[in-house]
Amino acid sequence: MNRVCLVGRLTAKPELRYTGSNVAYTRFTVAVNRTFSNAQGEREADFISVIAWRRQAENVCQYLDKGSQVSVDGRIQTGSYTDKDGNRRYTTDVAADNVQFLDSRRNNASTPYDYQDIPAPEEPVQPQNNVDVSSDPFSDFGDNVSIDDNFLE
Repeated sequence: MNRVCLVGRLTAKPELRYTGSNVAYTRFTVAVNRTFSNAQGEREADFISVIAWRRQAENVCQYLDKGSQVSVDGRIQTGSYTDKDGNRRYTTDVAADNVQFLDSRRNNASTPYDYQDIPAPEEPVQPQNNVDVSSDPFSDFGDNVSIDDNFLE
């Protein structure tokens, strides 16, 4: 099972981008406090990369800002790419299935919007087997993975 639940704050204002086939997406980082203190008694945080797609991405970019508190429910997604110098780079992100906005206007008076104005979520998108992967940045990630049925016993 591959499930991730995070609660934290955005480290920067998210920017809306589009794939070559005009699908909206955004990448943002969530700072999540650790549950323990270090040797100096200070709380540390982990900075976790998140990617959201389509309407979810549009809502995140429209209504959230640096410091906004969010809850992210999703899955770990890994990939790789070759940078401009020819080096292989590996990525790990949380692919967001659901991003909930946890701040209220009362708690964050500097924001110029009211969370009550957020549109109702769309119906969940059902996975399709005929997905166009021509714009998938991880389509050349590698060979297929096969698991022997005996491995599961």
